[in-house]
Amino acid sequence: MSGLSTEQAKAETAPAVPGADSIPLGIYVHVPFCASTCDFCAFYQKQPTANEVARFLQGIEREAALVEWTRPVTTVFWGGGTPGLLAPRDLARLAQSVRAVCGGMPAEWTVELAPASVTEARLAALREAGVTRVSMGVQSFQPELLDGLGRQHTREQIFRAYERVRAAGFPSVNLDLMFALPGQTAEEWAGDVREAASLCPDHLSTYCLTFEEDTKLWVKLSQGRVKLDPEHEAALYEATWAQLAGLGYQQYEVSNFARPGHICAHNVNTWRMHEWVGLGPSAASQNAGWRGGNVADLEQWLGDLERGGRVTEDRVALTPELLAEDALIFGLRMNAGVDLATWRRRAPRAPWGAVEETLATLAAGEFLIRRGTLVQLTDRGRLVADTIGAEIMAAFETVDGGA
Repeated sequence: MSGLSTEQAKAETAPAVPGADSIPLGIYVHVPFCASTCDFCAFYQKQPTANEVARFLQGIEREAALVEWTRPVTTVFWGGGTPGLLAPRDLARLAQSVRAVCGGMPAEWTVELAPASVTEARLAALREAGVTRVSMGVQSFQPELLDGLGRQHTREQIFRAYERVRAAGFPSVNLDLMFALPGQTAEEWAGDVREAASLCPDHLSTYCLTFEEDTKLWVKLSQGRVKLDPEHEAALYEATWAQLAGLGYQQYEVSNFARPGHICAHNVNTWRMHEWVGLGPSAASQNAGWRGGNVADLEQWLGDLERGGRVTEDRVALTPELLAEDALIFGLRMNAGVDLATWRRRAPRAPWGAVEETLATLAAGEFLIRRGTLVQLTDRGRLVADTIGAEIMAAFETVDGGA
């Protein structure tokens, strides 16, 4: 871990990034406040006090001032926690801090909201600020399943919140859903997808439940109170893809579907290994030749900012080889795939011989297809995208002379 002042950061010799001025730049703001912790959530969060919120907002202003902004910001994403838990005046202040460093209005500005915290006053503050996209965490329309996840909203609140978001006039709206929940049947999941699509959102994210360490669900799994069922998960994946295609949503990433013109540009830029600056405790950054994450502790984050430094953990140099590795791992999750020629040019010293062997094996198993230099996962490959990512990571750790 390193706490770096502005002067120290400039003194370090960062790797050169070819064409950096033309690379899209995003801002991610982590708002760590949440009314309660869902059973599945492993993100850094805490219940807010008025004093902590005020100090957090001041901290964002200080941290943004420590960053050397070299070009306009193209996308903004507020996550958490629950950004929508902030009062309207606090949302406006946070937005003002972000706009002050953007160099113009971002093309896309996403804010995550929980149904229980959606009010007309909060939405009005976000629209006035310039937010273009709302992502609402629905997870399920089934009361029993919501209760099993520890979600603090009701079915009725989902519909009321969605009506308010649409009435406020945001250009793009996403709904988050989760499947493979404990006790969830295939019929219940299909019903959730159908009900979400009936609202006509512009974008749908459908995430398979994962059991993160140090969460309540992880404890239940370790105690045998819930069990994993990979075959059931795979069946739900395939059913989801077919159902949403029939409802007019195009899949562009393993878990993400959109109507034309409504993909999440911020996430796509991240998966394509572009650059973003993370503000707030636990927020990650990939910028100016470095990658690292802010310390996941509000008080420590604030304390170091008050002393004139940003605290980043796991700080690593962004070598061309590391970027190429991650571009394949995350890029293959997208339906568009990855152009190997681009990354072979950018990272000529990567172990391409070992990578090609791995890709050939995956192609033989019908997990991916090759179209010239373009590599794309098949439906079968997308079902095991995490495993394929691990195999690609292992290939990049091979020393073979970069054949």
